[in-house]
Amino acid sequence: MKPDSQNVTDYTNENTIFMVWEFKDNPVVGDAFKKLCKLLINLNNSANVRFPVSRASCVMGIGYEAWLRLQLPVPLPKELAAFAPIVGAKHTAVSTKGDLHFHIRADTTSICYDMASAITDVLSPVAVSTDEIHGFRYWDSRSILGFVDGTENPQGPDRELFSMIGDEDPAYKAGSYLFVQKYIHDLAAWKGLSTEQQEKVIGRSKANDIEMDDDVKPSNSHIALANVGDELKIVRDNMPFGNMSANEMGTYFIAYASTFSTVQKMLNNMFIGLPVGNYDRILDFSTPKTGSLYFVPTFNMIDDFSSE
Repeated sequence: MKPDSQNVTDYTNENTIFMVWEFKDNPVVGDAFKKLCKLLINLNNSANVRFPVSRASCVMGIGYEAWLRLQLPVPLPKELAAFAPIVGAKHTAVSTKGDLHFHIRADTTSICYDMASAITDVLSPVAVSTDEIHGFRYWDSRSILGFVDGTENPQGPDRELFSMIGDEDPAYKAGSYLFVQKYIHDLAAWKGLSTEQQEKVIGRSKANDIEMDDDVKPSNSHIALANVGDELKIVRDNMPFGNMSANEMGTYFIAYASTFSTVQKMLNNMFIGLPVGNYDRILDFSTPKTGSLYFVPTFNMIDDFSSE
C-alpha cells in the first residue's frame, strides 16, 4: 500500500462492518464532512499505533452525487458517475443511492464497533445510515455458498496495480474506484443442488478449490464470466454475512479497482451474458439488493477536504 493511499490493498480480515450513509437536506452537511475527514485520518492513525497487529482500518468512499453536493474538486475522477442499472433478460444489477461508504475491518469486533460508533456520532445529525452489514470470515475464506471466494484476486504488488489509479488520471493518482453490491442467497434452492451441480455453477471444485479445465467448465459458470482476463483484474474483499431470523444470508461484494470499466465489463458478462443471454448461473441463486459506485480518495485529498 502506498503511504498516502487508503487501505484498499490489504487482505480479508476476520471482522468487517460495511456502512452506507445518505445525506439529509441539511445546510451544515459540509461542516460535518470536514469533521468526518479529520476523524477518518485520526481513526486510521490511532489504529496503527494502538493495534499494530490487528490490521485495522477504515476506508471511505464518496459517491457521485455527494461529490457534487460537497463541491469537491473538478474535474471529477474520470469514471466517477452514478451507477446505471444493468438489465439482462432475466436478472438485473440494480442501482441504489449512497453518498458515503465505509469499509471498516479488524481482527477483533471491538475495534470495528468503536470506529463505526465514532463515525455515527459525526454523521447522524446530517445523514441517515441506509445499510449496515456485519461481515465475518467464514472458515477458509468461503462464501455462505460453501465455495472459496477470492481465489482469482491479484497477489503482492499486483494488488496495488489493479486497485489504484495510475498516471492516466494524475489528479487522482493512488485513489481507487469502489463498487459494492449486497447479494442475498436462496440457500434452500442452492442446497437442493448436488455438489456436482453446484461446482458447475461456480466452475470450481468445492472441497479443494481447483478450477475446472476449460473444456469441462460450463460457459455460464461464475468463473467463466466473472473473470475478464489477466490484464483486467480487481481487488475483491467480499465478506459473508447472515441473519437467521430474517433468513437473510448473503455476500457483500466489494471491489477496489484502478478503473471502473473493468468492473463494468464483469457485470455485463454476468447479467447480460457472453454471448447475450448466456448469463451467470450463480444469479439464479444470488440476488443483488444494492449497487453503488464510489471514489476512494487518498489521505492527502481527505486532509485537503477537511480544511476547504
